[in-house]
Amino acid sequence: MILNVVNNQWAISTFQAIAGGENTTFAARGSGCGIASLRVDGNDFLAVYAASKWAADRARGNFGPTLIEWVTYRAGPHSTSDDPTKYRPANDWECFPLGDPIERFKKHLIKLGLWSDEEHEATQKELEVEVIAAQKEAEQYGTLSSGYSPSAASMFDDVYKDMPEHLRLQRQQLGI
Repeated sequence: MILNVVNNQWAISTFQAIAGGENTTFAARGSGCGIASLRVDGNDFLAVYAASKWAADRARGNFGPTLIEWVTYRAGPHSTSDDPTKYRPANDWECFPLGDPIERFKKHLIKLGLWSDEEHEATQKELEVEVIAAQKEAEQYGTLSSGYSPSAASMFDDVYKDMPEHLRLQRQQLGI
């Protein structure tokens, strides 16, 4: 088992350092329970990859659970009802020392001569087109704002090649 804790530094409106988070880390709490634990810069692509691979190899080798605390930052609001400008400066994200993970990895690859600003811009445009196309395709099935509501039966579809008996019974009990 791999336990992933995303430590984005904020509760809905309280910075962790004034909410008790200064006393210990999530990773230390895992170690206290006998769980192999790491605290990783969650904004460093290579660190994320290495830690994930290590934890997956441990899990596949049956060496016990791993807890990974991904230290990152919540740059935006906690939810649609949250207004972070009421409790932190608008440019707070710019002051976060770990920085934007995409920008960091891009600079790293450019420094190694494996990437360029032009390749990045072209790839970003291609991906934006792909994401917009996927969104439009998904919205053809309906959206919550258009009043679409999937049938209860759809939760049983495309989950298993052969539906287990207990789910077949649940589906029958729902009358679908």
